[in-house]
Parts: sequence; structure tokens; C-alpha cells
Amino acid sequence: MNLRNVDLNLLVILDALLTERNVSRAGERIGLSQSAMSAALARLRDIFHDPLLVRVGRDLVLTRNAEDLIVPLKEALGKIEQTLMRRPGFDPATDARTFSVSASDYAGLILLTPLVRMIANEAPNVTIHLLPRARDAARVLHTNQADIVIEPVELFGHSDYPSSLLLTDRWLCAVDAHHPDIRGDVLTEQCFLGLPHLVYGIGNDRQLNLADQHLADLGIRRRIEVTVESFLLNPFMIEGTRLVSLVLQRAAERLLGSADIKLLESPIAVPDIHEAMYWHPRHTTDPGHQWLRDQLQSVAAALD
Repeated sequence: MNLRNVDLNLLVILDALLTERNVSRAGERIGLSQSAMSAALARLRDIFHDPLLVRVGRDLVLTRNAEDLIVPLKEALGKIEQTLMRRPGFDPATDARTFSVSASDYAGLILLTPLVRMIANEAPNVTIHLLPRARDAARVLHTNQADIVIEPVELFGHSDYPSSLLLTDRWLCAVDAHHPDIRGDVLTEQCFLGLPHLVYGIGNDRQLNLADQHLADLGIRRRIEVTVESFLLNPFMIEGTRLVSLVLQRAAERLLGSADIKLLESPIAVPDIHEAMYWHPRHTTDPGHQWLRDQLQSVAAALD
């Protein structure tokens, strides 16, 4: 393939198609009509000698060749964008930038809410895209889907990605404020194990949070009555029930005034959680990215 004979704008179109896996949505993403996207897809198929997207039922799925193109294409486009946007510094008061941050709703409440407030006041031309937590956080960074991932160190595991610790939090038990089976402010292990439980899980296989996974690893058997994919819904679902749930203290205390619950020490010791931000090395020296990381560090430092 002779690069001089290839319209490099097609690479932007291909990236949108591989990301959206839908011609119409890909067109909306980059501002092209469906007919223009269809024509571009035809040219891309001719260039790569591969259909790239094939119809299975009502959906379009990527061919093996297309799957293999995702990472190198995003890396190439990212390097081109960095080269074009390279500047000696970053002035949040005047410069326009767009950043994306992937995080759980817990991190969204504790860290990203004050970050958004700060940016709205100090960086009027900066746009932040808040993305939900992903099962494979490392891949999100590798494919440049997010500039920063906020993830517990215990879940992200060992990696070569740069990172910085933001905060530590501890697990408590949340129950209805007038729970009929609990007297005072002490939850015994016998009572804890005898109550129905609400647990946080993510994805179709309901991956447990760190606290509930710890109990499972200890072989502790409980009656799990409800699973929910949101830390922030827990207090509202617990209210008025016999349910008990392990919750993170910082978030639960923020919601105490909204839900009629109380927080108790867990009768079974559960390790603390350590939230960190991770990013791809390609962003380490970028002035705008450095500024965003500094703001997150400032927000985290103000919590203590």
C-alpha cells in the first residue's frame, strides 16, 4: 500500500466506525452524512481488502482484521493529534481542551464532582467527558478511550502505566436507621450474616466489589437478595428494608441526609480501598494533561 495514494481523512472515519460499529452513529460522531460514511466504508474495504464490518442479524460486527486495527489506529491518531496540538504550555483560563475520565459513580461523587465545579469556575474552555467505569481499565487507556482512569489499586493490579494515589477509604455497613433486628449501634457477626444483603456488582457476570469479594474469598456464606451496579443507589434501596450492605464511608456519609440509614462498623474486618488515577505514558509530559492531574490531586488533598 502506497501511503501517498491514501486519503488520511479515511483513518479518522475508520476510527469512528470501529468505535461505534454503526454507520449512522459514526457519521454523527465526526459530522458526516450516512451516505458519505457508506462511501468511505466502501473505499476502506477496498484499501484493506477486507469487509471490516459485516452484518450479523441487525448488528454490524468487526472482522478479525478490523479488531486488530483498533489499537494501532488509535495510537497513530493520538500521536498525530499530540503533534498538531503541541504547545509550550497550557493556560486553563484561555486554552480549549477536551479530556475524558473513566470512573465509578463513587469516584464521580467524591472526586469528579468537585473537579467539575473547579473547572467550570477556572477553565471555561475545557470540556470534561465523564465515562463509566470499564471492566478492563488498562485497555481503555491503551486504546485512548479515556485520558485518565480512576480505579482502585487493588483492582487495576500491577502495570507499567503511570499512576498516582488519590485517596483511601474504609468499608462500613449501611442499614435502615430503624432496622428491627439491630439494637443500638453495634452489628454483631451473627446478625450480619443472618440478614439479607445488597451488594454492588458490575457487568453481566456481576463482578463483586472489593469488600464483598473479600468475604467471598474467606468462604463466608450470605443471602444476597439484591445486586446493583451503583454504589450511590445502595442507601436508597436499603431504606425501609432489612437489607444490609457494605458501603464506602466517604460516599455513604455524603448521602446520610438524603436516605434514612445509619452506618455501623463491619463485624468482619475488610481491607481499605485505595483509589488512584492512571494514564498512558503518551500523556505524561503533555502540559494540559499535567494540569488535569494536578487538579485531581488538589481535589483529593482537600478531602482530608
